[in-house]
Amino acid sequence: MNGANAGAGAGAGGDGPLVYQRWKGNNVFVLQGRFVFGPDARSLYVTMFLIIAPVSIFCVFVARELMNNFSYGLGLPVMVAAVVFAAYDLSLLLLTSGRDPGIIPRSAHPPEPESLDGNAEVGANQTPPLRLPRVKDVVVNGITVKTKYCDTCMLYRPPRCSHCSICNNCVERFDHHCPWVGQCIGLRNYRFFYMFVFSTTLLCLYVFGFCWVYIVKIRNAEQITIWKAMAKTPASIALVIYTFIAVWFVGGLSVFHLYLMSTNQTTYENFRYRYDQRANPYNRGIVENIKEIFFTAIPPSRNNFRARVPQDQGLRPRPTNGFMSPNMGRAVGDIEMGRKPVAWDEPRMAAEIGDLGTGLSNMLEDKDGRFRNASPDLSRDALAIGGLDDQGSSVMNPGRTSWGVEAGR
Repeated sequence: MNGANAGAGAGAGGDGPLVYQRWKGNNVFVLQGRFVFGPDARSLYVTMFLIIAPVSIFCVFVARELMNNFSYGLGLPVMVAAVVFAAYDLSLLLLTSGRDPGIIPRSAHPPEPESLDGNAEVGANQTPPLRLPRVKDVVVNGITVKTKYCDTCMLYRPPRCSHCSICNNCVERFDHHCPWVGQCIGLRNYRFFYMFVFSTTLLCLYVFGFCWVYIVKIRNAEQITIWKAMAKTPASIALVIYTFIAVWFVGGLSVFHLYLMSTNQTTYENFRYRYDQRANPYNRGIVENIKEIFFTAIPPSRNNFRARVPQDQGLRPRPTNGFMSPNMGRAVGDIEMGRKPVAWDEPRMAAEIGDLGTGLSNMLEDKDGRFRNASPDLSRDALAIGGLDDQGSSVMNPGRTSWGVEAGR
């Protein structure tokens, strides 16, 4: 097979790497890209333990005893229901954590710049630098919404999209990154996330209720006080305390997300934009908002993680013609990325890099291995601020690199 045919085979199902093997995000892939998890997927073990352990205790110490106390075999469904409920809850957990939440594929190149940057100085024979606008206005249901440019993914984020700093991906309808499921919650898994939280609430109430049923049966059977009956089944008391605490967490989360769904908000939007102070362009009424979450088809993933990486991806970069990121020359601060503002002094950095390159190119090595045109009096401080002497010419301290580390040692 010749080189051209080999390249074509690699790009179209040959021997080339798969997309998940070259993925630039922080995701963890299982079963050759069939399941995609967040970088903190190990937290799933903790979450599963918090579900399986109390259900197991309930089945062994409570439900099994109820089987003997209920007449006509009605105690058996109590245990079966607990096991089925727990299995259903765990399946929703895996559906939430192991699927693409709505990741938007990164662009191979930045979009075409649309306007000139009037603040940049341009030489006579130089192409003026082009700067992408930092935000774009998009009209949603008659209301103008601003969309941001993402430097990492090199694209303008669609409305309601945000970049998760943990997974390092732009996610459609980004709600939040949940550490309990180890995954971003977005367009394609929000439904399963709410079903998981709500079913966990019901499971806690189920265990809580039947633990009290067992305690009451002990009291009635032995004609003792409720406190003495509780002392006879410490497993029930432990489960009552555990589920009481857990239901406040998952129950409160269920109520909060029910409010978000009824108003068509995300957690991110609720904490950042405060739609109670301005119009929400996505709110279509309670009924339509609920239908949008539970009764609409989930869109297919934008990523085929098990496909072959195209052969020419990243090999032929598009000419940028002086392209400048919209964040260059500004303080970089993005609440979605969780970054602190950092001053970017582009002219100074360009001057330092240019002077350093000029100094390196002008150095000549003589026969004895020593550098000519190099000043032996240059200090580390002078080199650190740009490598310039008093006359503004480039100099180099012999035997040291541009970082002040002795070379050849």
